[in-house]
Amino acid sequence: MALSTELEAVIRQTADRQEIAQVILRVARAIDRQDKALLDDCFHPDATDDHGMFKGTAAEFSAWVMDLLKIYERTQHIIANQLIELDGDRAACESYFHAHHVMKTEQGMINVIAAGRYLDRLERRNGVWKITHRGVVYDWNRVDPSTDQWTEGPVAAALERGQASTDDPSYALFR
Repeated sequence: MALSTELEAVIRQTADRQEIAQVILRVARAIDRQDKALLDDCFHPDATDDHGMFKGTAAEFSAWVMDLLKIYERTQHIIANQLIELDGDRAACESYFHAHHVMKTEQGMINVIAAGRYLDRLERRNGVWKITHRGVVYDWNRVDPSTDQWTEGPVAAALERGQASTDDPSYALFR
């Protein structure tokens, strides 16, 4: 039994939305693991980025953010609500985020949290969805002294900690 044209379109749109969501999640993973190759693979070669404090090509952003990440002890980007609008081989995607950063200062460790939305334009080229432009809107932020208790004492030795590299335990999972 053949599928109706309408059902085929719904299935294709659902698959496209899932593929786009995966691109956005891979960007977050690439940044938190400081995996430049993975980050670069999420953008088309002619893509651009506007993070407010950075404006330029996606390739320049990738180099810039990898250098910036060195000031943090740990980062974690959480992607939440997503709205994806499709237009053939083009799409617009708004993704809410919380970006958590732990930073060492002269006063001790601090938590820096930024929340906002990624405003992405994507295109499917040669059957693959990638970002053509990323803009960032910041809605709020917060800075607090860190109360992390898992970095010292007996608990620290018992917990496997994430790594800002491809040595992170998750890479073994996906090999």
